[in-house]
Amino acid sequence: MLYADRKVLKIGNSLGVTFPMEFLQKLDIHQGDEIQMEFKDNQIVIKKSNKVNLPKGISKDFFDVLNETLEEYDETIKGLVDR
Repeated sequence: MLYADRKVLKIGNSLGVTFPMEFLQKLDIHQGDEIQMEFKDNQIVIKKSNKVNLPKGISKDFFDVLNETLEEYDETIKGLVDR
């Protein structure tokens, strides 16, 4: 198990904590990467973001529209599996 004590620092109008490089290397997190944070069971869980960069020309609402379409035609799509 890895362990480190850190102080909470003021960074602009926010507060921040630095992480030992060894911790970040284990998570394959590098400078400039995006992370996800979750507060669960009175703990902060940090993960490397799985965010996908969209190819040029695809709008940011693409996945919203796709999700709506899949929900609308869910039964039809499931029916195609049996054909």
